[in-house]
Amino acid sequence: MNKPQLASTKGEKSAMSEEVGMQEMVTLKTIAETLNTSNDLNLMLDTVVGKLLELTGLTAGWMFLINERGEYTCVSDYNLPPALLRKDKEPMRTGTCWCVNRFKDGQLNHAVNIINCKRLEDAVEFQWGDTHDITHHATVPLRSGEKMLGLLNVAAPAKEHFSDSELALLQGVAYQIGSAVERMRLYRTEQRRADLYAKLGEFSTALGLAVNECSNSDAFSLKVVQLLGQHYDWPFATIIQQKNGMFVLQAAYADDKVRTLSSTPLSSEVTGHINHVIKSHRATSLSGTEIAEIFNLCKSEQVMNSIVSGIAAPLPYHTPGEMGILVIGIGTSGPVQADREVLEALAEHIAASWESLKLAENRRELARMEERNRLARDLHDSVNQILFSLSLTAKGAESMLSGSEQLHPAAEAMKDIRALSQEALKEMRALIMQLRPAGLEAGLLHALQEYGIRQGLQVVLNRTGMRSLPRNIEEALWRIGQEALNNVRKHADVPSADVTLKLSDHEVVFTVTDQGKGGANRPKVLPGSSLGLSIMKERAQSLGGSLEIVSSSRKGTTVTAVIPLPFESV
Repeated sequence: MNKPQLASTKGEKSAMSEEVGMQEMVTLKTIAETLNTSNDLNLMLDTVVGKLLELTGLTAGWMFLINERGEYTCVSDYNLPPALLRKDKEPMRTGTCWCVNRFKDGQLNHAVNIINCKRLEDAVEFQWGDTHDITHHATVPLRSGEKMLGLLNVAAPAKEHFSDSELALLQGVAYQIGSAVERMRLYRTEQRRADLYAKLGEFSTALGLAVNECSNSDAFSLKVVQLLGQHYDWPFATIIQQKNGMFVLQAAYADDKVRTLSSTPLSSEVTGHINHVIKSHRATSLSGTEIAEIFNLCKSEQVMNSIVSGIAAPLPYHTPGEMGILVIGIGTSGPVQADREVLEALAEHIAASWESLKLAENRRELARMEERNRLARDLHDSVNQILFSLSLTAKGAESMLSGSEQLHPAAEAMKDIRALSQEALKEMRALIMQLRPAGLEAGLLHALQEYGIRQGLQVVLNRTGMRSLPRNIEEALWRIGQEALNNVRKHADVPSADVTLKLSDHEVVFTVTDQGKGGANRPKVLPGSSLGLSIMKERAQSLGGSLEIVSSSRKGTTVTAVIPLPFESV
């Protein structure tokens, strides 16, 4: 009698199972179709979360994407209770919770049933607002293959339990969403890579023109960051150079402006990371602390608030001792692999242009040297010979006028003419020596000693420290030393001078000292009061250094030039 009733019960269960199975298939099919309706990630996720809740009868849902550093972003939400919407959804942007922590620890691999939500607990405890009677949620990891991407959370008022079939359905939906997210990430990455590389050609063309416009490395750095700001959408870009053994920010683009930065060195923590980037020869991501320190040195709060992440790439200079880093700030939370690849390519282009700038500077210096040599030859062959002839003529005329019985009135004048012509000849020879330095190949101090001897001075040499001097610095010190020794000969009224060269890892200190008359009898002792002294100061400043002249009637005069030296690789 009971068998027909039992069969009827089994039939009802079978029909219900078939209905549930059909509903699940409809849900998965609808979700799959929804995932293919848009290439906008946020729009797609918002749509699919809403569709999932509609099909399953749930009321609220949200989705976190979590990167490899464990940083999470709420990329989608639907029908959140007011308590979680406060202050522009602050509870969904800050703090932590059980499901996110488990995900970071690698312990959340499957759909989990009944998770008490800490964010909602905090909302009740701190009275943030109405929670719509939601206390629990199911959480499902989003993945694509073995790659973990984030979390899907769904909930409903007073619902504290999700059946195995519900969790299985959510797991299937999560797989679909994860695959779609990864597909769209790849699409966005390829699209951005194409856009970035398209701009690379324009940037390289402009950079090539900049080499001809810039006269030195500082101007070049400013031009580079300006071009980066013009051609790319990165809100921040800076070049970090090694100076005097420390890394400093040389130039930056921020707030749509190009700025020269102070020489404040970076901390040891950031310097250690920069050294790691240089040694790895690859672009790497920067941590939040490192980004904050670099950006704070730029004193740009607006930029700092818009930066999501940062990338640093080494500048592969071929010049010994030259080290640099190119750093950009990225204002989006999307994939940065394309930015990293393009930044490495940009670093190669910048380094190549840097070398071209150095070669251009060398060519200009060689051209200046050739012009000085030509001018020295012309002066020697023309004015110098004329002065020599004038001196001989004046001497002959003086002899004829002095040989008569009665001293001719013009004899004294001829004597003065001869003295003046000899002095002018001596000055001309000194000028020719300045234009065409001889003996510098034997060393700066030796060349100055030889020059002093030709000027009738005994030059006492002192040297501290051992390292090679760059050619442009050695040339500048040679010119400064010549002018200083000329001033000793003209004004100090002493037969000797001391020349000292002190070398350290980060600077050279060059001094010329005499024990002569000093400031009381030497009216032009300050830079700017004579052309020669002004040029000395300009030479030192052009190399980032300084020049100081101290003169005293009792202690003579000391000329001191301090010039920074580039880092010397071991």
